[in-house]
Amino acid sequence: MIPTRIHHISFSVSDLDRSRRFYEGVLGLEPIARPEMGLAGAWYRAGDSEVHLIVAPDGVDVGSTPEKINPLANHQAFGIDDYQQTLDALKSKGVEVLETNPGLGQMWVGDPDGNVIELIARDA
Repeated sequence: MIPTRIHHISFSVSDLDRSRRFYEGVLGLEPIARPEMGLAGAWYRAGDSEVHLIVAPDGVDVGSTPEKINPLANHQAFGIDDYQQTLDALKSKGVEVLETNPGLGQMWVGDPDGNVIELIARDA
């Protein structure tokens, strides 16, 4: 078996409304329908893939996030079309951005729960 694409990635979140403001208002992801699953959450379209936010029940260990944005931490990467335009948009919304090598078209942000997200230019 050889996987041919990413279907979805998921992030554990603690405050769904706060996370929705980030994923919709900052990253600009499009909400999509989500079936009732017995857990709070939200789904988004991201190109040909999906992003699933899941509110973990109290007491469920979902692992820990780094104390600050760290490119070596487990993370998900989203392709972007324009590095500078994305950087400017994030900074205008007050988002902390880690740029380690703009020449490679990479930057990292953290969502409200500290999940690390890489944004990488298509031509990088």
